[in-house]
Amino acid sequence: MQAQDILTDYRLMLLIRLFEERVDALFATGAMSGTSHLCAGQEASAVGAISALRPDDLIASNHRGHGHFLAKGGDPKRIMAELYGKATGYSGGRGGSQHMADFSIGFLGSNGITAGMVPVATGAALAQKLNRTGKVVAVFFGDGATGQGAFHEGLNIGAVWDLPIVYVCENNFYAMSTPITESFKVPEVSQRAVAYGIPGVTVDGNDYFAVREAMRLAVERARVGEGPTLIECETYRIFGHSKSDKCEYRPDAEEEAWFARDPLCLMSERLMRDFGVTQEQMDAMYAEVQAEVEEAARFAQGSADPDPATVAEGLFAQVG
Repeated sequence: MQAQDILTDYRLMLLIRLFEERVDALFATGAMSGTSHLCAGQEASAVGAISALRPDDLIASNHRGHGHFLAKGGDPKRIMAELYGKATGYSGGRGGSQHMADFSIGFLGSNGITAGMVPVATGAALAQKLNRTGKVVAVFFGDGATGQGAFHEGLNIGAVWDLPIVYVCENNFYAMSTPITESFKVPEVSQRAVAYGIPGVTVDGNDYFAVREAMRLAVERARVGEGPTLIECETYRIFGHSKSDKCEYRPDAEEEAWFARDPLCLMSERLMRDFGVTQEQMDAMYAEVQAEVEEAARFAQGSADPDPATVAEGLFAQVG
């Protein structure tokens, strides 16, 4: 990759971080209602994985999906508007944080059901194979999702039919407040791939370069008909499970160790050390992205609420 391409991806990671921090602050002041699950701290897994895809490839997300959406090309203004419940949001203000999609950029959507998008993405991969589109599907989920039946059913079908899909587990070591050591006997999520006869690999999810390389190899396999790969990205969320979670269950020493390996810091250090990017360039980019996030917030705040007369639009109901 060229330095400019890597710098572009770093900008995406920075956009995700500042967007999530702004959302957290807006919830804290009561400007937003409902709930949200923020992905700050997991930027490298989202951007690193998606950067290895083609623009026409597809992705599916989970309840912690703002970063995936932004990394795939989602509009920060429309995402922010949806969080505000505004008519200009991706779901017209009806879906909120967990229920947005944009098929035009290959974002199949997120889902509030744990592992809910795994079978959806597997079905999308089947469609790509049957229609011979040459496209690959990537689906993101957390460690908690790997205990759901939908996860196992999806991997089994994907493996048996050699579907063009990559299963990406963002293992942040906690399913809500339950540590992974109390949930699974195997030490690594990627070991579960053995049961389905597909490759499984564990990577440093805070290292953009490690994630991108693992994803590149998995995408190559999938695109030539060799089937799925299960990639486990070990990472760590900065905020709680949701906006009301204070993370009192996480040891201070553990948090300090992970925060010292902040993916944005690791990436910026690499850019300046190996690619000649200056601190002045980094500072200018920070100011630019911060202004973009503030503009997204202003856009959302100034947007109209949904018209009550449209309440029945977009609904499906079966009668009789």
